[in-house]
Amino acid sequence: MDPATSSTHSPITLNINGEKHALSVDHRTTLLDALRERLDLTGTKKGCDQGQCGACTVLLDGRRAVSCLQLAVAAEGREITTIEGVAEGDRLHPVQQSFLDLDGFQCGYCTPGQICSAVAVIEEHAAGWPSAVTDDVRPEAGPPPLTADEIRERMSGNLCRCGAYASIVQAVERAASTVRSGGASAVESTQSTPSAPSKEAVA
Repeated sequence: MDPATSSTHSPITLNINGEKHALSVDHRTTLLDALRERLDLTGTKKGCDQGQCGACTVLLDGRRAVSCLQLAVAAEGREITTIEGVAEGDRLHPVQQSFLDLDGFQCGYCTPGQICSAVAVIEEHAAGWPSAVTDDVRPEAGPPPLTADEIRERMSGNLCRCGAYASIVQAVERAASTVRSGGASAVESTQSTPSAPSKEAVA
């Protein structure tokens, strides 16, 4: 590698869905492009490429992130969960199952990002994090009721051009209920921690 190239590239190791991937990337490479173009993890979709549509949402240390605005070199050392890592083997995550059962998608392009975001939303809500529509934001008040308004607000960063929003809200509500009643938790499924919320159901 010539000096000019070596000054703009770095070897990195990305921990994705519990597996380590070593690669050399240009410092300007986004996490989205590294996932899709270098590692063939194409479940994460490229939509607007400007951080506005949410199609490329992944989980970084259990927190939602739009991977088109995240540099790959900055993701080194962090736990990355993509849609391919949400399920536990052949067992779908409750969010994935709810999206399938309630038709929370049409063309399916935005669905991987919607699912990753919903997994984190359920954890954030369970941890008591307020949203812009939460009436009582005092810590001692605990999690607010997960109403349709709360779900819509918390999922507002993920756009669906097909307009499947009504079914998406219902799917998130059902998945949250499943997790609360002892189904597979989002934490267990994505190896995150309770304080930091962490097989593609559809492409």
